[in-house]
Amino acid sequence: MRKSVMAAIVLTVMLLASCDGNKSSVNTGGAQEPGEQAAYQVIAEELKAPWVIAFDGDVIYISERDGNIVRVADGKSTRMTVQFHKNVHAQGEGGFLGFVLAPDFQTSKEAFAYHTYEENGEILNRIIVLKLENNAWTESRALLEGIPGSFNHDGGRMAIGPDGLLYVTTGDAGQDELAQNRNSLAGKILRMKLDGSIPSSNPFPESYVYSYGHRNPQGLAWSGSGMLFVAEHGPSGDPGGHDEINSIVPGGNYGWPVVIGGQHRDGMIDPVYHTGEGTIAPSGIAMAAGNNLLIATLRGEKLLQYNTLTKKMSTVLENEGRLRDVRVHDGRVYVITNNTDGRGTPSDRDDRLLLLAK
Repeated sequence: MRKSVMAAIVLTVMLLASCDGNKSSVNTGGAQEPGEQAAYQVIAEELKAPWVIAFDGDVIYISERDGNIVRVADGKSTRMTVQFHKNVHAQGEGGFLGFVLAPDFQTSKEAFAYHTYEENGEILNRIIVLKLENNAWTESRALLEGIPGSFNHDGGRMAIGPDGLLYVTTGDAGQDELAQNRNSLAGKILRMKLDGSIPSSNPFPESYVYSYGHRNPQGLAWSGSGMLFVAEHGPSGDPGGHDEINSIVPGGNYGWPVVIGGQHRDGMIDPVYHTGEGTIAPSGIAMAAGNNLLIATLRGEKLLQYNTLTKKMSTVLENEGRLRDVRVHDGRVYVITNNTDGRGTPSDRDDRLLLLAK
């Protein structure tokens, strides 16, 4: 990969959602505010459909959907091989998705991963443990398998919460009814101990299910007060749009496919924000200072900022194409583009890891 370069951009300050190149209105849940001008540095480039950013001090690891991990350190990028016990099925929205380093990574050299696989003609997802040895990653054990998968709606975001437990998003695998079925792992937020066992504090006995009624949740982040926020995709077609940000409570039912957007039904939890008929296709999210939730968007092709107190939305970054993940590390904001995933228009330098200026 070539050396990092500096670039500056002037940001358009109106919040607009893009659907197949057409602008459409967005229900922000409050007045829009101008975004700030920003500059960024390219930290890595020529990534291949990157999915998530993980940090070990100053070392950055990025998962790629075809099954590799890129290590970025000291201005150099190295693509590392990963040995899985079951082949990665990198088609559609599936592949090597979630990746998070263990809290004791410095000593254990372990990480948790989520990937799609095919078995007996069925597309599924699994949660595994990887170990770094001799500059290569090897699967050491599986924690959970048989999560329903599909060409679309595979979920895949992973994060370790303030409680030290592992949270995982799953999509409805294109079968809406599974989201309301608490016996299915599809269309859920799952919660587990780091050894793969079920926490006794989970809301449903002997179940990994932490919340349900989700379509395709793609982002996980906690506020300073410990509130869990999740971003997820709304329906395609007619009606379309209705992408959501939800505030998650244990055992909560978030309505899909019974209700969408601002529709309300007793026993189901309304989103704190939804896009109305507009589409942004939210992906990774991260909490920044001042109660600001950063949202990387795919079809929206913007990095958005949503203030969880004022309910106002603004644009932080645009004109870089599809954005897959955003992370805040040591007070700095990192973003990866996702223009090589088959749905974007990549440049000869895509995909890229960007570091926004302070």
